[in-house]
Amino acid sequence: MDTPIHLDPRRCYAAMLAHDRRFDGVFFVGVSTTGIYCRPICRVRMPRADRCTFYPNAASAERAGFRPCLKCRPELAPGLAPMDALPRVAQRVAARIKAGALTDGTLEILAQEFDLSSRQLRRAVESEYGVSPIELALTYRLLLAKQLLTDTSLKIIDVAFASGFSSLRRFNDAFRKRYRLNPSSLRKRKVDATDAGIVLRLGYRPPLAWMPLVQFLASRGATRIERLIGETYYRTVRIGNEIGWIAARPDIERHQVVVEVSPTLISVLTPLSAKLRQLFDLDASPETIESHLSTDTQLGKLLDSTPGLRVPGAIDAFEISLRAVLGQQISVKAATTVFGRFVERFGADVTTPIEGLHKLAPRAIDVAAATQEQLITLGLTRRRAATIQVLAIAFAEGPLALRPSMTTSEVLKTLLEIPGIGPWTAHYIAMRVLGDPDALPHSDLGLMRALGVTQAKDVLTAAESWRPWRAYAALHLWHGLSTGG
Repeated sequence: MDTPIHLDPRRCYAAMLAHDRRFDGVFFVGVSTTGIYCRPICRVRMPRADRCTFYPNAASAERAGFRPCLKCRPELAPGLAPMDALPRVAQRVAARIKAGALTDGTLEILAQEFDLSSRQLRRAVESEYGVSPIELALTYRLLLAKQLLTDTSLKIIDVAFASGFSSLRRFNDAFRKRYRLNPSSLRKRKVDATDAGIVLRLGYRPPLAWMPLVQFLASRGATRIERLIGETYYRTVRIGNEIGWIAARPDIERHQVVVEVSPTLISVLTPLSAKLRQLFDLDASPETIESHLSTDTQLGKLLDSTPGLRVPGAIDAFEISLRAVLGQQISVKAATTVFGRFVERFGADVTTPIEGLHKLAPRAIDVAAATQEQLITLGLTRRRAATIQVLAIAFAEGPLALRPSMTTSEVLKTLLEIPGIGPWTAHYIAMRVLGDPDALPHSDLGLMRALGVTQAKDVLTAAESWRPWRAYAALHLWHGLSTGG
């Protein structure tokens, strides 16, 4: 989390309640009753707000007379010194591991992604998680395998490979050692008919405003790549060289999103699961976020009408970035029309069980290979075509490959250096692709209209009280406009 958080006690306390690692190192909290200062992610008993004071760094907390916490160890907070900066990337490394980085790659290759040595990467992960990267990867693989054994009728050998194991023998051995069970023992129950295919069950913290989330996604895409039928959200997917489709629906009683996955994606279930969690923003803490935002009287009404509203994410970074550029200064409907032309021109074919859902999103490499004249024929001005061409090249072979080690500020800086991309587009991409909870496209005309202001700077002023959850406030305002709220 690179967006600065103002040391307003109310905002800092809200971030503490969420234990959100994106705010680790951004500030420290001193607790008057203990004389100790902590990181905002500390898991000790939550102190009352009136007992907390907030500091921009460890030194200022110590100057005020506080001692460092022995549990969360403020000396390990990111951003203090080169050796202390390692925890900053630990969570990103863990996310890459969870997405399968060590299934086909090595620890050395993963370390290179973060400009670290393998030793530094191991130390970062062990400091934050208490286990080695290899052990962390094994845990993620076994948990996915357990879910597939329980919820699907996949053959055990298919479960083993789908979970990232190189052989059935290694899978069986790891499962027995870690869980003291045979994989087949989880197959003693009768598999329901609805579990006959490949099913992922993704948990979330309630509430979840499912329909507004998937309506937002489907209304801004193209019907050939994503579609909403009833409560079920369908879309086509490409991960690496594998292509297929997913169908997602909510299970409100179990607080899960149930995702049917096409058999063609079985080898990429691990990265797919991570991408789906980001797409549906399933790691959010809505009660904490909305409790903070509810202090704004204008937002309070919107929050009450749509609790659990999430920030829609992205399956593919270039797809959302392309749509953001196409949406500059035109209506959602017009942008969707032009994006549909890109899908028809550059999207590869894919087979799905849903009639009309037969295209994949355009790849950066294919758009980058097109001439400006070819892009103009899709309904673009020459200037917009030039922007998209540079953007596609940046994603295909340049700085916007969005390396895991890139920070939000680095991505924003890179985007803003592309002619034709301004703060609105950059912050929209940060919101959707990077999952930055404080991103705010403050020059958005819809936000100005919702707030009753005429200048972008007035949106920023009104949004100060929303930090560090400005992205969620923006979604509530947009949803209020679409529903007449």
